[in-house]
Amino acid sequence: MALFAVFTHQNPIGISSDEFRHRLPEGFGYIQGLIDKGIIKHSWIVVGQSGGLNIYEVASHEELTDVLYGNPLSSHLRLEVLPLSTPGGFDVDAFANRDLAPAG
Repeated sequence: MALFAVFTHQNPIGISSDEFRHRLPEGFGYIQGLIDKGIIKHSWIVVGQSGGLNIYEVASHEELTDVLYGNPLSSHLRLEVLPLSTPGGFDVDAFANRDLAPAG
């Protein structure tokens, strides 16, 4: 399983701000369904911004794409996706043994 942090920002292109706000409950319902299924592990609203941060746990990039674009508001959102690693999820010794001197 892979973890991804997804920052979601409102981007109501093609619809009015009023229409976007009217459709928000549908989008929130979709997100709640992903929380209930365990796909979203953590969900926060970012204070002072029109958006939020969700931590997704999925089997693949394809699954992440499917759940992100399955949101009925996805065409009116700007998404910023960051892959995450859990402690022990990468080989620390491989990094410790790398030559980090600038090339040249």
